[in-house]
Amino acid sequence: MWTLIVDRARPGWENMAVDAALLDRTVATGEAFLRCYQWEPHCLSFGRHEPALRRYDVGRIRAEGLSCVRRPTGGRAVWHARELTYAVSAPLSAFGGMQEAYAAIHGILAAAIEALGGRALLAPRSSHTPGLASGPCFAAPVGGEVLVQGRKVVGSAQLRAGAAFLQHGSLLLQDDQSLVRDLAGLPSGDGSEAALGSLLGRRVTFEEAADALVATMLPRFAGLVRLDRLPEFLESGAARHAGHFQSDAWTWQR
Repeated sequence: MWTLIVDRARPGWENMAVDAALLDRTVATGEAFLRCYQWEPHCLSFGRHEPALRRYDVGRIRAEGLSCVRRPTGGRAVWHARELTYAVSAPLSAFGGMQEAYAAIHGILAAAIEALGGRALLAPRSSHTPGLASGPCFAAPVGGEVLVQGRKVVGSAQLRAGAAFLQHGSLLLQDDQSLVRDLAGLPSGDGSEAALGSLLGRRVTFEEAADALVATMLPRFAGLVRLDRLPEFLESGAARHAGHFQSDAWTWQR
């Protein structure tokens, strides 16, 4: 059974705790979830193994009071501002494997973008995979990402737990990733990404993007249930992970 949750905005540590709780639930029961959410305050997230202390200007991050969190998934840094963030937690059998899940979920996102008026394509596979210290998640497409007008509009990361997996990522709506490049000491104009709103020439709201994603999901998953708030069992599950994702020892471990 699939449950789609359009959640409220939460701080970074809480968003990651909820996503971890989704994965716990999938492992325990085999249920599948798609969660759409926002970040308040806006937040810088690091990949699970990313060398953030070496790569980013920690002094500036702290001086400006930027909210930071380390994700349970891999990949590189993302600045979460005006975007739609999604999380899928499901049994691997629902898609056949990690690569198949990545492609299928990005295909669903591409279809939702098409419904919003964009012509979306999936990036071809590349023989080069950037290292963890090479800059932000949106620095360059390496294969399978969602492109509009040749620009990357979705970045995603995954985590496997036995026969289940978590994949979450960002659909940029109104902001790019120039802050991440600036914090890494990289030229601000080197990104391959763009906000969907700038490519479509109009403002795309979280609500509009979430509705397009819901409409795209409904015919694909029989019996899909939509909720507009997090169930209590996931709130309590997230509470068990809260201290971990709030911890500086986790966020700034490397």
